Amino acid sequence: MLRILCVRFSSIGDVLLTTPLVRALRRRYPEAELYFVTKRAMAPLVIENPHLTRVIELDPSERITDLARRLRTLGPTHGLDLHGSMRSLALRWLVPCRWTGYSKRKVARTTLISTKINVYGKHVPVAERYFTAARELDVSPDGGPPEFFLAPAARAHMKYWLAEVGLDRTPYAVIAPGAAHATKRWPVAHWRALTTRLHELGYGVVAAGGPADRELVNALGGSPRVITVAGEFTLQETGACLAHASVLVSGDTGVMHMATAVGTRVVALFGPTVEPFGFYPYTKRAAVLERDLSCRPCSPMGTERCPLGHHRCLTDILPDEVAAAVQQLVA
Repeated sequence: MLRILCVRFSSIGDVLLTTPLVRALRRRYPEAELYFVTKRAMAPLVIENPHLTRVIELDPSERITDLARRLRTLGPTHGLDLHGSMRSLALRWLVPCRWTGYSKRKVARTTLISTKINVYGKHVPVAERYFTAARELDVSPDGGPPEFFLAPAARAHMKYWLAEVGLDRTPYAVIAPGAAHATKRWPVAHWRALTTRLHELGYGVVAAGGPADRELVNALGGSPRVITVAGEFTLQETGACLAHASVLVSGDTGVMHMATAVGTRVVALFGPTVEPFGFYPYTKRAAVLERDLSCRPCSPMGTERCPLGHHRCLTDILPDEVAAAVQQLVA
C-alpha cells in the first residue's frame, strides 16, 4: 500500500496551494494513506480535508527528531517535500522512504528582481509546481482551485455571528488590508475610500486578518459600517466568513488564497510581486489589479519600504478602479 507524506509546514497560502495535489493523489490512489505534515498553527487549513488520512501536527516546541520518530512509525513509502526548508531536509534524512521535492525557481526569481529579465519560461503557478514533487506518482493538475474544507462548528458559528451583526440578509465584502511587509499594503486612505464606495454599492464591509493586522485595520475606524474581526476569528471561522461573502479585496496575502479555496470571488492588488513568482489567485473567479512599472518586481515577499521611495505599484491603483472591478466580478 502507498503511504504518502505531504510536507508543508507553512504558511497559509502555501499550505492551501498544495491541496490541488492532495486532491489529485486521492483520485489517482483512492486506497492510499495520505498524511499531511504541517505546523500546528496551520493544521486548521487541512484538518477537515476529506482526501487526507490524517494531519500530523508539528508542535512549536517539538524537535524535528521527535517528529521524524513519529513519522517513521507510519512506514511511509513516499515523501513529498513541498517546503524545501532545513526542517523538511532534515526529515528527508531521518525518515526512510522515497523522497522527492520541487524547484522554487530561486535563480529565475532573483534574476527577474535584479535585472527585470524574465527567464522563467512557461508560466507555471506554484500550485502546479508542487506536482513536480509527485512526478513518479502519475498525477497532474485538474484545473480546479485550492480547497479549504470547513468544520460544521465553524459554519454554525458564522451563521450565528452574521445574524448577530446584521449581515445574514445583506451582501457583504471582506477586505484584508494587512500584509507581513509594508510594500504589499495598499494605502489606508485608499481602503477608507473603497469602503465608502462599497457601502454606496450596497455592501456591508468586514475587515479581516490576523492579530498582527489589528492596528492597521483599526485605522479604518472612520469608515462607514466596517466590522472589524482581525485577530478575533480562527482560521476556520475566517474561512466561513469568506465563504458567505460576495467578494474579497486583498493584497498578495494568505487571506486571498483562503478566499479562492472556499469559492469566493477575489479582487487582488499586486504591488512588489508579480505573476511569474506563481502566487496569483489560483482560480478563474478573480481579478488582479497591478501597474506595469519598470521597477517591478522589487522583492520576492515585500519589504518595509519602497526601494525608490514612491510605492507607485500600489498607490497608483485607485479606489474607484477597485470598486469597478468588484462590480464587474460580482455582476
